[in-house]
Amino acid sequence: MQVVVLAGGIGSRLRPWTNTIPKPLLPMLDRTLLERVVEGVPADLVDEVVVAGGYKVDVIEQYFRDADVDFDVRIVPEDEPLGTGGALGNCRDIISGRFACFNGDIVSSLNLEPMLAQHDSKGVTGTLALWEVEDPTRFGIVGLDDDSMVTQFKEKPKPEEVFSNLINAGSYILEDDVFDVMPQGRHSLERDVFPRLAEEGRLSGFPFQGYFIDAGTPNSWSDGVRTCIAEGRFSSGTIQGNSWVETGSAKAAFSMVQAGCTIDGEVIDSTLLQGAHIANGAVIEGCLVGEGAIIGEGAQLHDVVIDHGASVPAGHIQTGGTF
Repeated sequence: MQVVVLAGGIGSRLRPWTNTIPKPLLPMLDRTLLERVVEGVPADLVDEVVVAGGYKVDVIEQYFRDADVDFDVRIVPEDEPLGTGGALGNCRDIISGRFACFNGDIVSSLNLEPMLAQHDSKGVTGTLALWEVEDPTRFGIVGLDDDSMVTQFKEKPKPEEVFSNLINAGSYILEDDVFDVMPQGRHSLERDVFPRLAEEGRLSGFPFQGYFIDAGTPNSWSDGVRTCIAEGRFSSGTIQGNSWVETGSAKAAFSMVQAGCTIDGEVIDSTLLQGAHIANGAVIEGCLVGEGAIIGEGAQLHDVVIDHGASVPAGHIQTGGTF
């Protein structure tokens, strides 16, 4: 089975990290984000991963050409933003049969095998993974009948319009005849394709439990790191206290520390990419620290994204934003 990853965005919410490293290649513990997205698919089911990408696709292609991964990677570039539907439609000439499709930020506990079994039993064109939330007004909600068939959609409903607490979890199983109902050019799966399939009785929904994280923001990135640590989603590195450390030893709390980092200050709930240095007396909390960045003595940083190679002055105090 082919797996399509929709990774066309520039990762603006994770800037300045993504100014030089495309989001699919950002490391979350010992794997790239793209590998995290597809690792819920049993390895023996993955024939090829197709990346629908529009930003630094040559870097992504080169990385996976050299990387030791269990699947072949093919890049289908977008010359212009095409939306989720257009990006998938751009892959129509190389997709055949049944395939899985994932938004490029998703880290979840979804088990594809029971979802595939339901998809088979319903004989549908598509099956959507669904996640239950307490407040669905910030999301696109999905109505489901007693037979697990999707009945309706509503984007960001007002409280009085809520008919479901289930939201689209950005993970799908589709048959290639979905391309027959997809227009050419820019369009949306969520607004233009799935509602039509639902009207035609060709779309089922699969609620799942566990965890679901859209790791495309600094806060949710940290959620993804903590979850991967708690769930043991790594095959190298060690757990020291409650942090994942790639090599050597490092003192940090609920954090990810790549190789070559030195910590003389205090690190809490943060991600340190390789070669970062936290000087004596510095405190970083909820931060994403780029490759080779230096945090000066006594600096106090909370919820800041720090660029690769940045040098934060001694005593600098900042909450939120970027450096």
